[in-house]
Amino acid sequence: MSPKSTLAGLISGAVLVLDQGTKFLVDKTMALHQSIDIIPNFASLTYLRNTGAAFGFLAGSRSSLRIVFFVLVSSVAVGCIVYLIRGLRPAQKTLLLSLSLILGGAVGNLIDRLRLGEVIDFIDLHWYDLHWPAFNVADSAISIGVVLLFIQVLRKGSFENSKLKIRNPKI
Repeated sequence: MSPKSTLAGLISGAVLVLDQGTKFLVDKTMALHQSIDIIPNFASLTYLRNTGAAFGFLAGSRSSLRIVFFVLVSSVAVGCIVYLIRGLRPAQKTLLLSLSLILGGAVGNLIDRLRLGEVIDFIDLHWYDLHWPAFNVADSAISIGVVLLFIQVLRKGSFENSKLKIRNPKI
């Protein structure tokens, strides 16, 4: 196994262990919908289950179709990310980090969907009664990875020297 693959595995694995560990703790120590204030009027641990995707997307659709859809999309995404990681050059450390974070998060939420049919969310950020949708460690890793990826693409204009090139359109 190459150093690049080892590093990607370590980063993705760390995200996965942290994600699944925190979800396990929340599931075993809190009642569904229970909320514990961490910083009053700003941050709480609130045990929720999300049957949809980000911000509840598709939460109301039929269970069997929704699960098949999310498992299929997640599996394709994981395959694409692994393909992209394999095509990176050793110098592309930021891209490796961003793709590894996204991979770990995607696998973490995929495990929940396969095991539970839904995703455990528990990080509840809010300003008094105005709440951001609850999320988890996997969602955080995916978001950080996407932001890093976006910054890298804007900075460099493409995935330089990788198998797949994404270029900024000329407007």
